[in-house]
Amino acid sequence: MKILAIAGSPRRGGNTDTLLEQASAGARSMGAEVEQVILNRLKIAPCMACNRCFETGRCAVNDDYQPLYDKTLGADGLILASPIFFMNVSGWTKAFIDRFQCLWALRYVLKQPIPLPPGGKKRRAIFLSTAGSPKTKFDCTLYTVRAFLSTIDAQLVGMQCINAVDEKGAIAAYPEVLQEAYALGVRLASDQEPDTVKEGESA
Repeated sequence: MKILAIAGSPRRGGNTDTLLEQASAGARSMGAEVEQVILNRLKIAPCMACNRCFETGRCAVNDDYQPLYDKTLGADGLILASPIFFMNVSGWTKAFIDRFQCLWALRYVLKQPIPLPPGGKKRRAIFLSTAGSPKTKFDCTLYTVRAFLSTIDAQLVGMQCINAVDEKGAIAAYPEVLQEAYALGVRLASDQEPDTVKEGESA
């Protein structure tokens, strides 16, 4: 099983990054091949709304998104990890998500199916996020993430949204949270059915 781990945080070794590493380790424990991509090291422009994808079903902007598009569609599973910036995913993550407007065009304008992974099964995904404020609710973020996963035809099999962890490394004080992230990686790489995932879930 191939899993693409998307690091949407600009801070290496931070709280969201730590959850991503734990989930990746869980997936690898099940024999999955995990490739990590760090978004802020790539040049990915926001969607230009040029609508050229309405003709082909593929984005026409030539930057680092192009190989990432292929990797996303070629993966059996996706780990999407982003901290909260102004009540939503980071700018790097949002640019990545917005460029999949081309798959929206493929499905709804060109009336073609979203390609399945090479294994022929529906792709699966988990979402990981942290926020500094104890008042953060994640609702806005989850609307964005769910819309993205629907567009790429991926099933959300679990998520972890943790607030009140601001300082770098603060998540290490919660070993049960790290264990949960690891377990989510195991679930992603297995045939385990997802738990009921509710809007605005946080810990």
